[in-house]
Amino acid sequence: MDLTPSAGLGALAAPEPQGGIVGWATGLVETFGGPGAGAAIALENLFPPLPSEVILPLTGFAASQGVLSIASALFWTTLGSVVGAVVLYGIGAVFGRERMHAWWAKLPLVKASDLVRTEEWFARHGTKAVLLGRMVPVFRSLISVPAGVERMPLPVFVGLTTAGSLVWNTVLVMAGYWLGDQWDVVGAYVGVVTRIVLALAAVALVGYVVMRVRGRDRP
Repeated sequence: MDLTPSAGLGALAAPEPQGGIVGWATGLVETFGGPGAGAAIALENLFPPLPSEVILPLTGFAASQGVLSIASALFWTTLGSVVGAVVLYGIGAVFGRERMHAWWAKLPLVKASDLVRTEEWFARHGTKAVLLGRMVPVFRSLISVPAGVERMPLPVFVGLTTAGSLVWNTVLVMAGYWLGDQWDVVGAYVGVVTRIVLALAAVALVGYVVMRVRGRDRP
């Protein structure tokens, strides 16, 4: 299929070309290019029911058709991830846990239990939760809230969020780029991709701990 930027992106939205989340994201990318993709991801962070596993592969497919470059796609979607995460961090820092839960309970299509589970994960893993949480659907947005409530140092939070977001965004954007007009199948495999990324991160973490322990044991 030969689709140039001048032809528009309507053909990109294979499952829902005229409406729904796919149509909305398509319109943003078609109109604004990389910044539009970044805005979509920023909103996805603020409202988790908007799925990054749809927006990011769609952006990758747009890049494969010359609508924007891969570098632009990764830069803007990662920037959007960080901006959305910082907003949630700020909300958590300003409003605190109780008011955050009260606000969250009023939102449609979200579960109070997801926020509770995210808080418990953050309490157990701290900084690692921010890095790894960026690669887990739903948690990738909500992990910013307990980080803000607990006032994690902002530079540390931004650094971990950027690193984790770049990994997640790269995997899904490149999947959409390589799959072409079958980009929409990515969502079916997001769970597998998440487990692979977390497994690799866990292996790397264990390796780091082992090296540190061995270093201490050496005379």
